[in-house]
Amino acid sequence: MTAIEGRYNVLFLCTGNSARSIMAEAILNSKGKPFFTAYSAGSHPSGLVHPEALKLIGLAHLPTKGLRSKSWEEFAKPGAPKMSFVFTVCDNAAQEMCPVWPGQPLTARWGVPDPAVVRGTPEQIERAFTDAYLILESRIALFLDLPLASLDQLAMQKEISRIGTS
Repeated sequence: MTAIEGRYNVLFLCTGNSARSIMAEAILNSKGKPFFTAYSAGSHPSGLVHPEALKLIGLAHLPTKGLRSKSWEEFAKPGAPKMSFVFTVCDNAAQEMCPVWPGQPLTARWGVPDPAVVRGTPEQIERAFTDAYLILESRIALFLDLPLASLDQLAMQKEISRIGTS
């Protein structure tokens, strides 16, 4: 794991790239400055960002400009940013298929229930998005507290995986 030009590139992957990975991208791009640049993608992108995700990002006063649903293939092409970390945020409990990222970045699975599939009252849907946002925000805060420069590759892999189970 090496920083590229003094920064770590982080890719958040999920299936639809409409909510969880988008929220994680926005959170890390805000809280991880200047050392982290976050991206998000999906194995089967929905093509649009869920309005409730954009609402929460806006309520947190984070930028929404440039957030879009996109395929992970965009980051596998020549010339794409080289990733230092790849986090999958698919929900294991729902047996959601999560994309696998090839190459050498450190990877971890941070299972987060998908709020985009929740059906119910507007309050129930809002609660699902808020819960997912808070889980991601907490895990990203823990990730940012890790002493990245002093941890070796194996220890880092263990630590970022542990964050996903908290």
